[in-house]
Amino acid sequence: MDFSGNIIIGDCMLVTIIRTVILYLFVILAVRLMGKRQISDLQTSELVVTLIIADIASIPMENISKPLVSGIVPTLILVACEILFSIGMMKWSKFRKVMCGNPVMVIQDGVILQDKMKSLRITTEDLCIQLRQQGVFSLDDVQYCIAETNGKLSVLEKPDNRKPTAQDFGINIEDTGIEAVVITDGEILNNSIKLCETDKENVFNILKSNNTDLKDVFIMTLNRNGDYKIIKKN
Repeated sequence: MDFSGNIIIGDCMLVTIIRTVILYLFVILAVRLMGKRQISDLQTSELVVTLIIADIASIPMENISKPLVSGIVPTLILVACEILFSIGMMKWSKFRKVMCGNPVMVIQDGVILQDKMKSLRITTEDLCIQLRQQGVFSLDDVQYCIAETNGKLSVLEKPDNRKPTAQDFGINIEDTGIEAVVITDGEILNNSIKLCETDKENVFNILKSNNTDLKDVFIMTLNRNGDYKIIKKN
């Protein structure tokens, strides 16, 4: 039996796996360096860079004859360019306008601006879908609608259709701060504890008062007023 061929194939597979893991971790790092936007919130330049990085990274993954540097160096250049472009867009509005464009009004004072929709190539179906996703099911309820530079729609309903707030009723509501998950699956989350403006000692005291061990907690939420909820593991 020819074991040498099997050994070579096994070595190639191992090299491919190692290279894939390295490039995977590197691309994650590169995306983290560019920021924390979700895909749906990416500007045009950010989306283009993300797609190119994915394409470049796949080349040394598929072809082990290509050095890892052939994927890493172009990615670093693209990340550097994106960071520089982001800084430029923060400092110069004209540069941002060139790179991202401007928000466009598609509904003004309840009137659909058909010419704007045509220029943006937004169909009536697309408009209605995005309105429904924001809880607006009738065009008659919309006073203003703006197409943002990331492709999403911002909607302001007519005064009669807007949800009343506590301020409208003259009610003062106590500010309880953020309700954060401070324990998940038996593990304390330090960042969440800081959001609640408390400390671990307070969390443990709450657990003790409820005769609950840390390891038995599935989820525990807490706010800065001390209001909490504990869900135990099944």
